[in-house]
Amino acid sequence: MNAFHKMKDRIAVVGVGNTPYGNFPDTDDYGLGARAFRNAVEDCGIDKNLIDGLLVCRVPHYARMGEIIGLNPRWTIQMPPHGRMSGMAIIEAAAALDGGLCDYAALIYANIGRSRRVNYGGEESPGVWDPWGFTSPGAAHALMFQRHRALYGTTTRQLAEVSVAFRHHACLNPAAVMKQPITIDDHEAARFITEPLRLLDYCLINDGAVCIIMTTKERARDLKKKPVMISGIGAREAFTTGSIGNFDLNFWHDEMQDVAAQAYGMAGVGPADVDALMCYDNFSPTVLFSLEGLGFCKQGEAGSFVEGGTLKLGGRLPTNTDGGHLSNSYMQGWALNVEAVRQIRGECEDRQVPNAQVVQYCGATPCSRSIIYTPG
Repeated sequence: MNAFHKMKDRIAVVGVGNTPYGNFPDTDDYGLGARAFRNAVEDCGIDKNLIDGLLVCRVPHYARMGEIIGLNPRWTIQMPPHGRMSGMAIIEAAAALDGGLCDYAALIYANIGRSRRVNYGGEESPGVWDPWGFTSPGAAHALMFQRHRALYGTTTRQLAEVSVAFRHHACLNPAAVMKQPITIDDHEAARFITEPLRLLDYCLINDGAVCIIMTTKERARDLKKKPVMISGIGAREAFTTGSIGNFDLNFWHDEMQDVAAQAYGMAGVGPADVDALMCYDNFSPTVLFSLEGLGFCKQGEAGSFVEGGTLKLGGRLPTNTDGGHLSNSYMQGWALNVEAVRQIRGECEDRQVPNAQVVQYCGATPCSRSIIYTPG
């Protein structure tokens, strides 16, 4: 039993909100964050003045964000602007709530990457995250997929199943950025970015914001909507193998196995019980690596596992039902957790997984995390 087990079903997500996604040069990250916060407050019907915990991610300064939305919290934390932080942030907030550091926590993420033309990689000199000068996350994942292909025979047509399934879901999501259906042949005809990865294997870059409001199970009963419980948590770092970069020779498989054992053990479920998966998809190969690490298939078999629409609605494992980073928006895991909550609530309309009772979020990164959501 890990240290998280005592928190099983004690912490709930009670409110979620997001902005539209796209290109918004006339606002900034604070403006987007405030809008998402307002939507989340409205979603759960909470008196804003009760919120005494504030976590911000990719927002320049927590104090300025608090000033803008009118909060004077007793617990605050500022998270770095990296995708691996979404799962980490939710777990940190859960621990703070369980420890009595706050009663209600608002988690705000905002990204203005598109309007500000942010580049992920390509810097002329090494930085703290890329000490050897290999600055492109996409290139790192291309190398990992090359290795997976060499070891296991995984094909790019199998990889295309990921992009095609997520685009199908985006076409059912009114808020998604990408609306043009694609086929496996479309994927194979797209231009290379870093061979063997093509344009349709890469995440989007968008402006937008997300807010998640959390509290304890007892307090959740007083709010507008039925709470969504955090039933399982898994966490594992890969500092000795992947360090702080974006490359791992074994695809974070060992770390994800550990994360899965923790999360499933805490929630009392297994891969066969998962109704929908929200999988961090900065690049399409990450999804294959995650499926193997979590135990949905054996290592080396993810390519064959996803063939034939496995990840589509109606398939064996509906995944990233909002369209994910590849087709909905690049909110670095935050929107995926919102989608998990909405699936459990039954609020996803045309993309709803029938009777979704167990929805899992996962992120295979040097700081791997998984969260299992169930109805309250």
